[in-house]
Amino acid sequence: MSILLLGGSPALPSSSSRLLLHIGDKLAVHGHQLQRVHVRDLPAQALLHAEIGDEGVQRAIRAVASAQAIVIATPVYKASYSGVLKAFLDLLPQDGLAGKVVLPIATGGTQSHMLALDYALRPVLHALAAKQVLTSIFATSQQLVWQDEEGLALAPPIAVRVAAGVDELVAALAPLGRPRAVGGAAAIGLGGHAAHGVHIANGAPVRTLQEHPYTPASQAA
Repeated sequence: MSILLLGGSPALPSSSSRLLLHIGDKLAVHGHQLQRVHVRDLPAQALLHAEIGDEGVQRAIRAVASAQAIVIATPVYKASYSGVLKAFLDLLPQDGLAGKVVLPIATGGTQSHMLALDYALRPVLHALAAKQVLTSIFATSQQLVWQDEEGLALAPPIAVRVAAGVDELVAALAPLGRPRAVGGAAAIGLGGHAAHGVHIANGAPVRTLQEHPYTPASQAA
């Protein structure tokens, strides 16, 4: 199955983008093909002026259209999802998420921002005709600890939520077909780039946001 990692943070690296790629790593182990789009990498003028014909925007829209599932990540600002993410979602067709399973995740400064996923983002995903919007995952910045050598560490409650979210997404995709089984290095790489951007420390793969194995759909031909 093809899964798109859609990052909606205006900054990179960020807590939400790190959590997004962490979840991508978990899904890759199940043999799913992953692509990524960081909305901040799309042409700013095209997003601002809704230039739907821009080639970069078109590639991103095609990536959404070709995916069976989407993991969508955003920081929470002023009780809502990011403006750059909204600008991109506004460019999708009215039924742009039809037939797709969506896992929404978000990060914010405090737990008081948690409901932004359900009250701000979830209605938009349903309006775009998503087949199924899974249980959302919210984490505060304090629950996500990044270390350059070891990567992202999750607080225990968030690790449990992430594991449950990955299992829910894998189960939702199961009726659509069994993914190709992978193992070893192939499980962490996509599109023939299994070893690209993977660093080995204490026998475990460590990824950084500057060097990671995901195919950048927004830059693919």
